[in-house]
Amino acid sequence: MSGAVRSTLIDRLSERARLAPLADGLAIAAAVTLPWSVTAASIAIVLWLLAVLPTLHWTELRRSFSIPAGALPALLLLLAIVGVTWSQASPSDQFGSIKIFARLLIIAVLFVQFQRSERGLWVVGGFLASCTLLLVASWLFWLFPSLGPIGKPPGVPVRDYIVQSGEFLICVFALAHLSLDAWRRGRRPQALALGLLALLFLANIGYVASGRSTLVAMVVLVLLFVFQRFGWKQAVGAVALATAVAALTWMSSPYLRTRVLNVVQEVHDYRTKSAGTSSGYRLEFWTRSIVVVSQAPILGHGTGSQREQFQRVAAGNERIAAAVTDNPHNQTLFVAVQFGGLGTVLLYAMWLAHMLLFRGDGLVAWVGVAVVVQNIVAGLFNASLVEF
Repeated sequence: MSGAVRSTLIDRLSERARLAPLADGLAIAAAVTLPWSVTAASIAIVLWLLAVLPTLHWTELRRSFSIPAGALPALLLLLAIVGVTWSQASPSDQFGSIKIFARLLIIAVLFVQFQRSERGLWVVGGFLASCTLLLVASWLFWLFPSLGPIGKPPGVPVRDYIVQSGEFLICVFALAHLSLDAWRRGRRPQALALGLLALLFLANIGYVASGRSTLVAMVVLVLLFVFQRFGWKQAVGAVALATAVAALTWMSSPYLRTRVLNVVQEVHDYRTKSAGTSSGYRLEFWTRSIVVVSQAPILGHGTGSQREQFQRVAAGNERIAAAVTDNPHNQTLFVAVQFGGLGTVLLYAMWLAHMLLFRGDGLVAWVGVAVVVQNIVAGLFNASLVEF
């Protein structure tokens, strides 16, 4: 009997040893396909889950869910499940919201996988290499629009400009760190090459395609980069250089000026004509969301209640005031409408826990903080958890 048990244990360990490299490879594949295709990335993630779940140990999972960075996403999911009891939303809206928060459980699984794998940086490298190929395609289709896909803006080969510019911004930040490290180690050619690539990503954001939330996040990430890598005296020079680059880009990029100044025009048209502009819809949804949250400030209106609450508030109105959505385009309001102050506290606690996870120096820590900060800033203008 003991021999049979020993044989079974050996078989399980052997299976885990075979599946672990496959799980790493599929995680890398998900990062590589993410900039290009939601479908391809989704398939890679499903296959990754199928490969990684048999390799997990209960003690490892329990440890992962016991730390704040893993426990808080699980608590948000638990709140979404419990929130069904006081929600008046349709079952499909309730299920859709639960599914969104269920994705967060992947975070704890990733903790387990890459605590025992040495291929974590391969994921970062794969994402960077994939974005670099997308950068080449973006510049090519911007310079020669006739070569680009039909129905897409020039310079946006796949997905959309918001996603593309957000991904490119992370690449700028990572490359800036790598370039600075190479320079300080005396590897000048490597530093210049990495710096040039960072500038090409940055120029693409400034001249080709950019989300306005990306532009706001860029300012925050520049300040974060300066804080992470320079002393006070050097910081003054770095900020001055960044300001000069921003001013030069502003003066030389009609596209950038149009993107920014259109916000003023869109807000004006919304206030004076109730025009259905991008900025106008956001202001309308934010205003109505605040009213809805004030009516149930502690526990909110329950899981998936956004659409139902917007329909109630919009009843009898016309034009933009009659618009109904399940996405208020603000991450805090997306959670607060459903779960009130309790959900909002859990959301911000999760962000804080993830930032604290990346304390220290090194590329992983620096870029990890940047990703969390970018998510928080982007959450001011979009509900990031709703997106893929």
